[in-house]
Amino acid sequence: MEDRIITYGGQAVIEGVMMRGKKAYAVAMRAPDGNIVVHTEKLANVYRSGITKIPFLRGGILLWDALGLGMRALTLSANTQTGEDEKMEGPALYLTMGLSLAFGIGLFFLLPAGIGGLAEHYLGWSSWLNNLVEGVLRLLLLIGYIWAISLMPDVKRVFMYHGAEHKTINAFEAGAELTPENVAKYPIEHPRCGTAFLLTLVLLSILVFTTLGPMPILWRLATRILFIPILAGIAVEYIRWTANNLGNPIVQFLIKPNLALQLLTTRTPDLSMLEVAIQSFQSMRKAEAETA
Repeated sequence: MEDRIITYGGQAVIEGVMMRGKKAYAVAMRAPDGNIVVHTEKLANVYRSGITKIPFLRGGILLWDALGLGMRALTLSANTQTGEDEKMEGPALYLTMGLSLAFGIGLFFLLPAGIGGLAEHYLGWSSWLNNLVEGVLRLLLLIGYIWAISLMPDVKRVFMYHGAEHKTINAFEAGAELTPENVAKYPIEHPRCGTAFLLTLVLLSILVFTTLGPMPILWRLATRILFIPILAGIAVEYIRWTANNLGNPIVQFLIKPNLALQLLTTRTPDLSMLEVAIQSFQSMRKAEAETA
């Protein structure tokens, strides 16, 4: 069971679900004609390298590759919906990833830091108070952004597939038979969710940046960028630790905020969505076996 906990993960995409294992991943998508289309690939060698055994360092590297997998899955799903065969890869893929990262860093890290720096300069607040206000603003931006996009109809469907992915993994880890009717009975939250990582990252940033003293605005902005890989590495290790100790009452208390935020990023799926998630998971497992 512990090996399962640290092995399987997933991601919702447009009308589909991506499931990732140790050696392979699968994307199952609902095509316009109603059929389920499945795409499987081997994972990059980095997932089997020694880097995955180095705490804190592995977090940033695997997260970057996971972002690439997510973009690849979104492209496959979008192409399935439109009937196009174009692939996003090479420079186009990395440019899209870079722009996405730049937007996220600018909105959730640089904007709050800039506001906090201006408040410190013009209002004369203490650096400790300004850094705390910056962190609270960052947390509110994250929650507000997720809530705002959740109102969009297309995003609502993505969040329903997100719920289907969680239910499928929860059912598998419980040893249940993977049928839509069985999987529907399992919880919609999961402790290894990417939402949990984002919230952990933001909460860590509040703790770390609040302890920093006064500094010029440019250096303040620079530290927010330079600390991101460090905070991401710590967040990954924290998520791994909590996932491997779910029976501990203290851990159960600590993960409550992460599970609560997933109420915004998941929706109850219908049986057809669960069917897609199950197909994705089973295809990934089959690809893993064939790779072995």
